[in-house]
Amino acid sequence: MKFDSIITSKSQLVKWFEDGNKKKKDWRVGTEHEKFAYNYNEEKKCFIPAEYENNSGIEQFLLEIAKSGWEVILEKGKVTALKKDNQSITLEPGGQIELSGAPLEDIHQACKETNTHLKLLKELGKKLNITLIGLGARPSEKTESISWMPKARYQIMKNYMPKKGKHGLDMMLSTCTVQANLDYSDEQDMKNKTLLAVKLQPLITALFANSPLSNGNPNGYLSKRRFFWMNTDPDRCGTLKIAFEDDFSFAKYVDFALSVPMYFIIRNNEYINCSGMSFKDFLLGNLEALPNEQPTFKDWEDHLSTIFTEVRLKKFIEVRGADAGNWRRTCALPAFWVGILYDQNALTHALEICHKWTYNDVNNLSEEVAKQGLKSQIIGNKVIDICKEVINVSKEGLKKRNILDTRGGDETQYLGVLEEIIDLEKTPAEQMLRDYEGKWDGNIISLIKELAY
Repeated sequence: MKFDSIITSKSQLVKWFEDGNKKKKDWRVGTEHEKFAYNYNEEKKCFIPAEYENNSGIEQFLLEIAKSGWEVILEKGKVTALKKDNQSITLEPGGQIELSGAPLEDIHQACKETNTHLKLLKELGKKLNITLIGLGARPSEKTESISWMPKARYQIMKNYMPKKGKHGLDMMLSTCTVQANLDYSDEQDMKNKTLLAVKLQPLITALFANSPLSNGNPNGYLSKRRFFWMNTDPDRCGTLKIAFEDDFSFAKYVDFALSVPMYFIIRNNEYINCSGMSFKDFLLGNLEALPNEQPTFKDWEDHLSTIFTEVRLKKFIEVRGADAGNWRRTCALPAFWVGILYDQNALTHALEICHKWTYNDVNNLSEEVAKQGLKSQIIGNKVIDICKEVINVSKEGLKKRNILDTRGGDETQYLGVLEEIIDLEKTPAEQMLRDYEGKWDGNIISLIKELAY
């Protein structure tokens, strides 16, 4: 279907998802990860968030990266993204830099892509006095002090989000995540994978929790990022409830997506504010902002990109529950999901582990793990024990794939960092708090220097 093809019926939207069906041999994995960018201020002896326009700013950073063969993407004359070989580098609202990785065949390739990206950014960062760090939320800056990136969609969201939740702007400007994108073979496969992914998101939030500091002090959470998301916009965030329904399908997801209020549409490279308007009306030619015009598939894809549930459906499945972290955890996330979703026995076993969990169970756990992490429980079972079990299930799935790197190691090696977290019985956030109170002695500068890529 062409981007500019007109949509006139719901059946076309269902077909759009069906076009995402892929044979198992064609399944791929993509990784997306964000990181904060800081400049070190010699005069004040502190790190400050990099702004867009200055000699050590985000724009200059993107232009330096572009010299390594990346195509520059402009919005109204401003550099806002780069593209290269099915990868893109984009800017989140507060200058967070995101790599959207290519669809790759295995975790060895995915981790190599991550490492190549981080190595390049680290080298160029030294040249421009830019330090990059992967955390779930900013450790010291107040959200109102963060500069906005020059993207029109963010201005629309900036004005709309405070109407829906208390922490939408905190989410936009002060959080970072790592996520994985996985394929499905047909509607039933999508249904099984989506339900399992939704149920396991709180476990992922616990394992990857990495945002216990705000304004330079402990904030009472292990994943403050998750707390921000819980208070962003109930229309488009949180646990995907329809995944628990017996008749969940592409059509049900279309109905859900149509029910989510719009943010914008793009015409002639201009963003038209449609915040709060209905895509259903758009489908009928009754959109207030664009009367007598119906949407294109590009409009549909733009709209789907404004749905922020913990699991999101496109022509693939996005799993979105993790705080950003170091390079090992960035590799571990797609490894976990490939092991558990791409082997049928692993998928079946994992679904059995959590088959009694209801929407309310999972939604409540999602809130609990933001504070309690691995110490949380669901229907009387300890999260840490369930995490250990599903990591082992994923490990078996990766073993069966038996895809080896040049040294003869299989993909299970990337789960090692998660096994270490289980052995320590401490989330990354708890380890950070230990060091914050210990060797860093409450010094955020020491934290950033040590945890930087």
